[in-house]
Amino acid sequence: MQVSLTVNAKAVSFDVAPNTLLAQALREHLRLTGVHVGCDTAQCGACTVLMNDRAVKSCNLLAAQAEGARITTIEGLATAEGDLHPMQAAFKECHGLQCGFCTPGMVLSAVDLCRHHPNAGDGEIRELLEGNICRCTGYQNIVKAVQQGRDAMVSA
Repeated sequence: MQVSLTVNAKAVSFDVAPNTLLAQALREHLRLTGVHVGCDTAQCGACTVLMNDRAVKSCNLLAAQAEGARITTIEGLATAEGDLHPMQAAFKECHGLQCGFCTPGMVLSAVDLCRHHPNAGDGEIRELLEGNICRCTGYQNIVKAVQQGRDAMVSA
Protein backbone atom coordinates (compact mmCIF):
# COMPACT_ATOMS: atom_id res chain seq x y z
CA MET A 1 0.00 0.00 0.00
CA GLN A 2 1.07 3.57 -0.66
CA VAL A 3 1.56 5.89 2.33
CA SER A 4 2.03 9.64 1.95
CA LEU A 5 3.29 11.78 4.82
CA THR A 6 5.15 14.98 5.48
CA VAL A 7 8.31 13.99 7.31
CA ASN A 8 10.62 16.66 8.65
CA ALA A 9 8.84 19.22 6.43
CA LYS A 10 9.27 17.16 3.24
CA ALA A 11 6.46 15.37 1.42
CA VAL A 12 7.23 11.67 1.04
CA SER A 13 5.41 8.63 -0.32
CA PHE A 14 6.45 5.01 -0.14
CA ASP A 15 5.03 1.52 -0.51
CA VAL A 16 4.68 -0.61 2.62
CA ALA A 17 2.99 -3.82 3.63
CA PRO A 18 -0.24 -3.15 5.56
CA ASN A 19 1.34 -4.39 8.82
CA THR A 20 4.40 -2.09 8.61
CA LEU A 21 4.90 -0.08 11.78
CA LEU A 22 5.61 3.64 11.51
CA ALA A 23 8.98 3.11 13.24
CA GLN A 24 9.95 0.54 10.61
CA ALA A 25 8.85 2.79 7.75
CA LEU A 26 10.81 5.75 9.10
CA ARG A 27 13.95 3.72 9.73
CA GLU A 28 13.91 1.33 6.77
CA HIS A 29 12.21 3.31 3.99
CA LEU A 30 13.38 6.82 4.88
CA ARG A 31 16.66 5.91 6.66
CA LEU A 32 15.79 8.08 9.68
CA THR A 33 17.76 6.03 12.16
CA GLY A 34 17.31 8.51 15.00
CA VAL A 35 14.01 6.69 15.54
CA HIS A 36 15.21 3.98 17.92
CA VAL A 37 13.33 0.77 18.63
CA GLY A 38 13.98 -0.55 22.09
CA CYS A 39 11.06 -2.63 23.24
CA ASP A 40 8.55 -3.02 20.37
CA THR A 41 5.76 -2.69 22.96
CA ALA A 42 5.47 1.11 23.42
CA GLN A 43 6.97 0.89 26.90
CA CYS A 44 10.38 2.55 26.54
CA GLY A 45 9.71 5.65 24.39
CA ALA A 46 12.88 5.36 22.31
CA CYS A 47 10.75 5.42 19.13
CA THR A 48 8.90 8.63 20.02
CA VAL A 49 8.25 11.06 17.16
CA LEU A 50 5.97 14.06 16.84
CA MET A 51 2.86 13.37 14.77
CA ASN A 52 0.91 16.53 14.05
CA ASP A 53 2.87 18.14 16.90
CA ARG A 54 1.98 15.48 19.48
CA ALA A 55 4.41 12.90 20.86
CA VAL A 56 3.56 9.35 19.75
CA LYS A 57 5.34 6.04 20.02
CA SER A 58 6.01 5.01 16.45
CA CYS A 59 6.49 1.33 17.29
CA ASN A 60 2.83 1.21 18.26
CA LEU A 61 1.35 2.76 15.10
CA LEU A 62 0.97 1.35 11.65
CA ALA A 63 2.48 3.49 8.91
CA ALA A 64 -0.96 3.53 7.29
CA GLN A 65 -2.43 5.13 10.43
CA ALA A 66 -0.13 8.11 9.85
CA GLU A 67 -1.42 8.70 6.30
CA GLY A 68 -1.39 12.43 5.61
CA ALA A 69 0.20 13.29 8.96
CA ARG A 70 3.07 15.65 9.69
CA ILE A 71 5.88 13.69 11.33
CA THR A 72 8.92 15.21 13.01
CA THR A 73 11.81 12.96 13.97
CA ILE A 74 14.94 13.99 15.87
CA GLU A 75 16.61 14.57 12.49
CA GLY A 76 14.03 17.25 11.67
CA LEU A 77 14.10 19.13 14.96
CA ALA A 78 17.23 21.22 14.26
CA THR A 79 17.05 24.14 11.84
CA ALA A 80 17.90 23.71 8.16
CA GLU A 81 21.15 25.55 8.92
CA GLY A 82 22.06 22.90 11.49
CA ASP A 83 21.37 24.93 14.64
CA LEU A 84 20.11 22.72 17.43
CA HIS A 85 16.54 23.08 18.64
CA PRO A 86 16.55 24.69 22.13
CA MET A 87 15.64 21.33 23.70
CA GLN A 88 18.48 19.54 21.92
CA ALA A 89 20.89 22.26 23.05
CA ALA A 90 19.62 21.98 26.63
CA PHE A 91 20.13 18.21 26.70
CA LYS A 92 23.69 18.76 25.47
CA GLU A 93 24.46 21.61 27.90
CA CYS A 94 22.88 19.93 30.93
CA HIS A 95 24.39 16.50 30.23
CA GLY A 96 20.89 15.03 29.96
CA LEU A 97 22.20 11.99 28.13
CA GLN A 98 24.78 9.29 28.52
CA CYS A 99 24.59 6.39 26.08
CA GLY A 100 22.16 8.36 23.88
CA PHE A 101 19.80 5.51 23.02
CA CYS A 102 16.77 7.08 24.72
CA THR A 103 17.75 10.65 23.83
CA PRO A 104 15.87 11.18 20.53
CA GLY A 105 12.59 9.98 22.02
CA MET A 106 13.24 11.80 25.28
CA VAL A 107 13.94 15.09 23.49
CA LEU A 108 10.81 14.85 21.33
CA SER A 109 8.69 13.93 24.37
CA ALA A 110 10.19 16.90 26.21
CA VAL A 111 9.28 19.26 23.36
CA ASP A 112 5.69 18.01 23.49
CA LEU A 113 5.65 18.20 27.29
CA CYS A 114 6.78 21.83 27.26
CA ARG A 115 4.27 22.86 24.61
CA HIS A 116 1.36 21.38 26.53
CA HIS A 117 2.56 21.82 30.14
CA PRO A 118 4.62 25.03 30.08
CA ASN A 119 4.55 25.45 33.86
CA ALA A 120 5.43 21.90 34.87
CA GLY A 121 7.63 21.61 37.96
CA ASP A 122 10.21 18.91 38.71
CA GLY A 123 7.72 16.32 39.88
CA GLU A 124 5.31 16.88 37.02
CA ILE A 125 8.15 16.71 34.46
CA ARG A 126 9.23 13.36 35.92
CA GLU A 127 5.64 12.13 35.80
CA LEU A 128 5.06 13.31 32.23
CA LEU A 129 8.29 11.66 31.05
CA GLU A 130 7.43 8.38 32.71
CA GLY A 131 6.73 6.76 29.31
CA ASN A 132 10.38 7.29 28.31
CA ILE A 133 12.87 5.01 30.00
CA CYS A 134 16.50 5.99 30.51
CA ARG A 135 18.71 3.35 32.04
CA CYS A 136 21.81 5.54 32.40
CA THR A 137 21.18 9.00 33.78
CA GLY A 138 19.03 8.84 36.89
CA TYR A 139 16.87 11.59 35.31
CA GLN A 140 18.18 14.53 37.35
CA ASN A 141 20.00 16.10 34.41
CA ILE A 142 17.11 15.24 32.08
CA VAL A 143 14.71 17.21 34.28
CA LYS A 144 17.20 20.08 34.37
CA ALA A 145 17.51 19.92 30.56
CA VAL A 146 13.73 19.97 30.11
CA GLN A 147 13.47 23.06 32.30
CA GLN A 148 16.29 24.84 30.48
CA GLY A 149 14.93 23.79 27.07
CA ARG A 150 11.45 25.01 28.03
CA ASP A 151 12.82 28.39 29.06
CA ALA A 152 14.75 28.67 25.80
CA MET A 153 11.69 27.64 23.76
CA VAL A 154 9.61 30.36 25.44
CA SER A 155 12.20 33.05 24.76
CA ALA A 156 12.87 31.90 21.16
